[in-house]
Amino acid sequence: MSDFDLVLKGRVILCDREVEGGFVAVREGRVALIGEGTAPAARDRHDLGAALILPGAVDAQVHSLSQKGAEGFAASTAAAAAGGVTTIVDMPYDEGNLVCSAKAVEIKAAEAEAQARVDVALYGTIDPLEGPARIAEQAEAGVCGFKFSTFGTDPKRFPRIPPALLMACFAEVAKTGLAAGVHNEDDAFVRDAIAAVEASGITDWRAHGMSRPPMTEILALLQIYETGAATGCPAHVVHCSLGRGYEIAKRYRDEGHPATIEACIHYLTLDEENDVARLGGKAKINPPIRPRAEVETLWRHVAAGNVSMVSTDHVSWSEDRKTNPEMLKNASGVPGLEVMVPLFVKGALARGVPLTWAARLLAENPARHFRLDPAKGGIALGRDADLTVLEPVAKRYDAKASRHSVAGWSPYDGIELPWTVSGTWLRGQQVFDGNTVAAPGTGRFVRPARPLGLRRAVHG
Repeated sequence: MSDFDLVLKGRVILCDREVEGGFVAVREGRVALIGEGTAPAARDRHDLGAALILPGAVDAQVHSLSQKGAEGFAASTAAAAAGGVTTIVDMPYDEGNLVCSAKAVEIKAAEAEAQARVDVALYGTIDPLEGPARIAEQAEAGVCGFKFSTFGTDPKRFPRIPPALLMACFAEVAKTGLAAGVHNEDDAFVRDAIAAVEASGITDWRAHGMSRPPMTEILALLQIYETGAATGCPAHVVHCSLGRGYEIAKRYRDEGHPATIEACIHYLTLDEENDVARLGGKAKINPPIRPRAEVETLWRHVAAGNVSMVSTDHVSWSEDRKTNPEMLKNASGVPGLEVMVPLFVKGALARGVPLTWAARLLAENPARHFRLDPAKGGIALGRDADLTVLEPVAKRYDAKASRHSVAGWSPYDGIELPWTVSGTWLRGQQVFDGNTVAAPGTGRFVRPARPLGLRRAVHG
């Protein structure tokens, strides 16, 4: 009789090394043994040959409920499971329900428990009219971080937090030991730039990048990190499209401040002059997709260790909200849960970037940042057996043909993916087998596990 419930044998990607001909053995939902060579017996054993065995990804930025009736947890986590993502961190800006109180957190957590196919952690935020009064109660209810914005997308669903209030919020978040994540665009600058674009009469794909020039990001990023430095709160920029932003973040870390920064997979994949020009509204994202030179600069920052984590900023807008010929009238954001892991693997291998960065940036660092470790993160003894397998089978991505994406469209349609997700396991239970995904309710609401105030850096 075997001592193990599950054994996967293949090319194991750890945070510090790759193990060719390695194996991961699982007992009672946790990683029990990592080795090389002959794998032990198990009740469920998979000899995967040249396949990659990666940690299940922790997607730091997902919007499952931004459009009522368009997605929801059952659908978003189906795409996650099919994409090798075993934990999503869901944003608090739900249509009709700003998650800004303990009660709102409890309601959303219950919804996740009932519907999710993979694990779900939650961001909280504030109602600007209430200020930071409900930050402590949300931390007690189990949020893993707080999200704010320096730009107002919508006064109710996605409000701007002005500088003085942002500082007050940071000071309150600092008491919880959690991090404050901020959408980084300077509101006044963006609005002036939009007005200038509208006055010019330009309405095609060029309008979006022109309406959000690089300085709109940099000014907001500086405000975020200075606010963190002034309050002692860990400051996190939730998406940065510019190499300059990663340089600035590193400078703050070098000064001793907990300053982290996130790259979305679209900034590592798509470019303005080719993809935005071709896709129009389907490539409208805030901050915007930048020129190809910036894409390659960001990959250099990945290789240098200057990126804290990689996420999707996933949102499955219905197609009618992404196809207006007037660029600025389209909704902002794209789906990405199903393809983030294979896109990152493709990009890394094409540039000679070690796949250990996939384990760190897609799993270890986000789990640590949101204090979901030691249960979540890279493959390690005692951790949840959250694993994904990618086989060297090339496929051309087609969201409309996918059984797991409700969007029916994707900016990544037509991209050749040389590695395909063939299996995903959550706590040792298979939630995706290459065709089907686990039932709703398989996932859990997960909350920060470590005592408040005990933090470690996510770099190095």
